[in-house]
Amino acid sequence: MIYPPMIRVTRVFVLLALFVVPSIAFAHAVVFPKTSTPGAYEKYVLRVPNEHDVPTLRVELHFPTGLRVISFADVPGWKLQVLTDSAQRITGAVWTGVLPKERFAEFPFVAVNPTDSTSLAWPTYQTYANGERVEWTSPDTAAKTPVSTTRIADIAVVPIKVSRTSLYISIVALAFALTALG
Repeated sequence: MIYPPMIRVTRVFVLLALFVVPSIAFAHAVVFPKTSTPGAYEKYVLRVPNEHDVPTLRVELHFPTGLRVISFADVPGWKLQVLTDSAQRITGAVWTGVLPKERFAEFPFVAVNPTDSTSLAWPTYQTYANGERVEWTSPDTAAKTPVSTTRIADIAVVPIKVSRTSLYISIVALAFALTALG
């Protein structure tokens, strides 16, 4: 059976949506970069999306042991409370403000990495206007609320440049396949 062009185009969009929507749905509180080097002075950024229908009002981040946080950037519309231990070492931060639904905020800070190779875990707590608190603390990366991690390694990971040609060829092949299906 031959379908009109509009139906074929609709099928392409439906298939693309099946691949794109899940990647959007699994947004999480994440600290970037995902890799760094021992002893480096690193600019980290906590990115927090609002995945609910009510605003996020509070974001709390606990810093990993061995990391020395030295400064924070101002985030317009957000107030920062620095958490310290009895020795006045910075152990966490709490940002309060309003993050509307379908938006995200980034909270930058600078820290000195541990001097040994390790994996840093960044427990994050997000509180919504309805009182719900989401704990981004699960060590299971497949969990609904995984903790963000950063790998500290002696050898810097160099990004590989990849041609997008294969992506374009795949999209064209998909379009041809859908057309052939009818």
